[in-house]
Amino acid sequence: MSLQELLLPADEEEAFYLHCRAAYLAVFRSSLTYITSKQQLCRALQQAGRNPTNAALNKYWTQRTSKLNFDDFCEILKNEKRTEEAELMRAFKKMDVNNDGYISHSELEKALTTKGEKMTTEEVNAIFSLGDINKDGKLDYAEFCRLLVSTAEQCQMAALERLEANAKLKRQNFGSQSYSPPTSSVSSASAAAAAAAQAAATLPQPPETPQAESDTTLKKESRSSSRPSTRSRRSSLSNSITMTSSSTKGSKIPEPSGLQEWHHSYMKGCFFLEDDGSIGSLRYQLHVPQTTNVYLTIQPLSISHGPDKPSSWMTVDTALFVMSAGEIREESTLVCFTESKDKEKYVWKGELHAGTYYLLPFTSGCKLKKRSKKSLSNKPLELIYRTDTGELDLTRELREVLSDIFEVIDLDGNGLLSLEEYNLFELRTSGEKCDKDAWAVCKENFDMRKNQLTLQGFMELNLMEATEKDGNPADLWITLEAMGYNRMLELVEACPFQIDVYCEGTQPSIHPLSMDSGPKLLIQALQKSITARTGAKALRGQDNVFVYTYRGEHRISSLIANKANQKVTVHVNNEQSRNCCSSRGMSVFAVEVPARTKMVCQHILPINEKQDWTYNCVETILPS
Repeated sequence: MSLQELLLPADEEEAFYLHCRAAYLAVFRSSLTYITSKQQLCRALQQAGRNPTNAALNKYWTQRTSKLNFDDFCEILKNEKRTEEAELMRAFKKMDVNNDGYISHSELEKALTTKGEKMTTEEVNAIFSLGDINKDGKLDYAEFCRLLVSTAEQCQMAALERLEANAKLKRQNFGSQSYSPPTSSVSSASAAAAAAAQAAATLPQPPETPQAESDTTLKKESRSSSRPSTRSRRSSLSNSITMTSSSTKGSKIPEPSGLQEWHHSYMKGCFFLEDDGSIGSLRYQLHVPQTTNVYLTIQPLSISHGPDKPSSWMTVDTALFVMSAGEIREESTLVCFTESKDKEKYVWKGELHAGTYYLLPFTSGCKLKKRSKKSLSNKPLELIYRTDTGELDLTRELREVLSDIFEVIDLDGNGLLSLEEYNLFELRTSGEKCDKDAWAVCKENFDMRKNQLTLQGFMELNLMEATEKDGNPADLWITLEAMGYNRMLELVEACPFQIDVYCEGTQPSIHPLSMDSGPKLLIQALQKSITARTGAKALRGQDNVFVYTYRGEHRISSLIANKANQKVTVHVNNEQSRNCCSSRGMSVFAVEVPARTKMVCQHILPINEKQDWTYNCVETILPS
């Protein structure tokens, strides 16, 4: 059976995801298992018939990467094209000084150890032994290229055949344990792939073609994964909720009369998309000196970006959870959260008792998610240039972006960066902090007021760092990408926001906490907000697995509670939903819920808020 026959009769998209799953499941027992190393990523790509170079692997597995999931793998596979035999032949012909179809060991070693991604002598010897078909000390590179391409296709076919032969695996694609695939084909493929990748790396790389924008509707998985077995359908639950466009707008909470006379405090922050697809932000501590009426809001922050820059983050949904601050964090309890919406603003109004609270910003991930890496036909914007006098300076575009970043990290909005604010920025972009001695040095060299850095001083600091690198913008790009900007200086993987707290009878105070101070608290608050507002529904035939479906004015969220003593895997199918986008980014997926654990399954928002939307979800227990 050929590779094409294995993929038929699926349509193009379905075939692609079948191909992705086959490669993934050749390395892991489950599509829920994370890729936890660069080596695992390389093996999975090789199973998909790709020959990734070290440069390509480093692009996807950076110093900040700790894990990748199946969705990430699919996106990578879209970007990594197969190495064609003709392309390899062109690379080897450049090494063939005699133009006789053969390359000597010394020619190959010189090319692969001195150009592009340099290889070791041992790696070159291993490759040469594979390609020296006649054992005459010469590499027949035409035969070698054929061997490479056929081996890559054999890897891909073997992965598809394993998936096709294992009906249970094909249907479920779930589990938790990784395993080592058969080594007979993989070992030769790995060596051949290394040669191909290295040879191709010596060629001038053609410009990448722009990737199509990801569709705003839910991705469709292949039909095979959306059809659990007849036996498992007995343990299923179907939920259908229709939301009208008017219910999306919600009943606005009116501003309290005389709000301008209330005591007011505010704080800025930012949601950041991490490499693993999760979303992080600062947490805050709110102190209310005495019991009072309170009006809370959170909304995306409209920063003074350049006129040509899109502000797509303004459509990102936000929420604010308020938890009591117990003596220990395990004693914290959910007090309230913003449920009502007024345009981009999310609101709560009520009474808070005197005390200290945690403010936990939240976004569902429906509107803020990883984008396909579009390879822009335009070159990345310049960050540094030389003036007429030969001095280095920041470009106008970079100055605009740095001004926006300054506005976001100036959390209290006083136009100055305190050491605390600057350190939160440094921890985000470099993982390091600036101590008081280093801050004193900054005071001597950059513009400061009241021991705080001005915008001018912030510009001077960035210019100094670029000057020390003799104009090399690499570190500047690391900073910009950590703050959510792409190479066209568009803010695409972050959402600045602002929290406002109004108290009628007392002055509130807000202080930022570190980004790693509250993930568990936020999960706890989110779970409580769902279970407290809706009843549990047991999956048919299951006494210990329950689904909670929260219906808010603008968001639907579901939670699975597993009260059994063993883990369960729940298959989730949203294919009948209409005008909906899921935080999972897929219409069909599975969640593995450990024993005696609650887990948020997904969040759903309308794609078009001006139209009705229908949430239709079927949750099914998969047999273990």
